[in-house]
Amino acid sequence: MVDALPGGGGALSPPDHPLDRPGPGPLLTEADLLGPVDVVGRALLGCWVVTDRPEGQVAVRLTEVEAYSGEGEDPASHAHRGPTPRAAIMFGPPGRLYVYFSYGVHWCANVVVGPAGRGSAVLLRAGEVVVGEELAAVRRPAAKAPRDLARGPARLTQALAIGPADKDAHLLEASSPVRLHRGTPPADVSAGPRVGITKATELPWRFWETGATSVSAFRTGGKARHRPAPPG
Repeated sequence: MVDALPGGGGALSPPDHPLDRPGPGPLLTEADLLGPVDVVGRALLGCWVVTDRPEGQVAVRLTEVEAYSGEGEDPASHAHRGPTPRAAIMFGPPGRLYVYFSYGVHWCANVVVGPAGRGSAVLLRAGEVVVGEELAAVRRPAAKAPRDLARGPARLTQALAIGPADKDAHLLEASSPVRLHRGTPPADVSAGPRVGITKATELPWRFWETGATSVSAFRTGGKARHRPAPPG
């Protein structure tokens, strides 16, 4: 069961210029990422993740994310036990990239949000490739259609060539090879349980652009229960 929420991007300050033209908007700032993790997570929908590599540039417009809190309320979060060696990056400052190896199979990418010391991050679950589709397809030869190039957290990191060398990358700096830019927020946002977890399944902290074909398939990891999503 999910909620459909009006609008998107509510936690971000107004852009400096219209975003109805091709290309990314301005880089996000630390101030854009300082709200509660579920509010900021929802607001990241529509933003662009851009990577510059020797072989070229790829950009993904985010259509699905998951929020993970470090404030003691979310046992599914890597930060729940404090700043362990694995999760220390989650404790800030905001705007850093937290990269981890999932199930010994693939890499996942997260944006650290909230004030330093809070331990919150937003998992980048899925998006649509808006720049560098041909290069993304080379990296993702198994993709059968453009919608599948970044349709899931592992596919997204593969399309963007994000890996362990990007751990702790500064997403808010123009000189960084991995950057987070403002984009056009979705007209409608849905919220529901997170994917593949067995703890805190009652938190509706997965957010996605309603109707977007690039959103990953939902696979619940436990008995999911539903609570209304907080207003954004």
